[in-house]
Amino acid sequence: MSELLEQFSRVLASRRPAALATLVAAKGATPKKAGATMWVGAGGAILGSVTIGGCVDARVIEQADEVIGSGQPRLLSMSLGDEDAWELGLTCGGAVDVLVQRVDASDMAEPAVIAYSAARAAYDAGRASIVIAPLADGPQRLTVDEDDTVTGTLGDPDLDASAIEIARDRMRAGAISGVERVDHRGGERALYFERLAPADVVVIYGAGEVAVSLATFAHELGMRTIVVDGRERFATRERFPHADELHVGMPSEVAEQLPATGRMAAVLLAHDYKYELPVLRHLLRSEVGYIGMLGSRKRGDTIRTLLAEDGFSPGEISRIHTPIGLDIGARSAAEIALAVAAEIVAVREGRNAPGAHATRTAAARAER
Repeated sequence: MSELLEQFSRVLASRRPAALATLVAAKGATPKKAGATMWVGAGGAILGSVTIGGCVDARVIEQADEVIGSGQPRLLSMSLGDEDAWELGLTCGGAVDVLVQRVDASDMAEPAVIAYSAARAAYDAGRASIVIAPLADGPQRLTVDEDDTVTGTLGDPDLDASAIEIARDRMRAGAISGVERVDHRGGERALYFERLAPADVVVIYGAGEVAVSLATFAHELGMRTIVVDGRERFATRERFPHADELHVGMPSEVAEQLPATGRMAAVLLAHDYKYELPVLRHLLRSEVGYIGMLGSRKRGDTIRTLLAEDGFSPGEISRIHTPIGLDIGARSAAEIALAVAAEIVAVREGRNAPGAHATRTAAARAER
């Protein structure tokens, strides 16, 4: 789960007010990226960190009680001189902006509780959301999720409309969390757009050597990895130490049990019609964001013909990437896995991915 939402769940269970500190901007050699969070409870309990300890976190803790008491957010702008940076284990200084907000977990009608509860519900349903908070004033919050569900308000319909439009644009672009300045009533309002999204998921059908490398690459890319194979001796923790889930069983039955979303990439590496076709029949009528199948162009054409005979439309069949992977001249299992991982990223980012499935990869060449 998202670190922030996991922390929020713990704070909510306490039913006590807390201060949420978020690193909204970082310049120079800062130890954490924007989006890092820390919670400070009224009793002094601490969850997380916006840096790695030291002067910044200490300043946040100093301000927490006042923010909790007043309900007014504070934007702390701090420079890290070389001496402070040295204490944090850095070689030189930087600058950070930290937004400190109250979240009153004792009041379920409190704006931040409503906003993060909506974000948690979207996250649990596999959807991204953006929580919008003003940097300068007020406890108002607004949450927009991928289904275009809007929860809460920033206190003004015009400001809400502007913020919602920006959130939609940021959602479509897959932008990370950040500050936007919005023209409002002849002035400017600074708003923090906090993106909370489930990790992308890669489901690998077939636990061969390409799958072993692909699971490792996906893990390094921050993706959740699921490996499916009917052979118990192949789908093992020893072979797939980085896999989040291992499923031994009929691939088509497992495919029907896994919730398919636009963040899911399905990669078929079994190289066996009797396993692949039932999985493809399910995937092509799901919302899965990427479908790739190992094999030559000839084999891909055969699969497409069989699916067309099953009643699938050309548009549905065109979703299959085969031959699979970007054409990087891959030959080894690890290189093929790298080409596949690159294609998944390219498709996710909306790139044309030249050579993705119009040219032969090593797997295709090997079958000629």
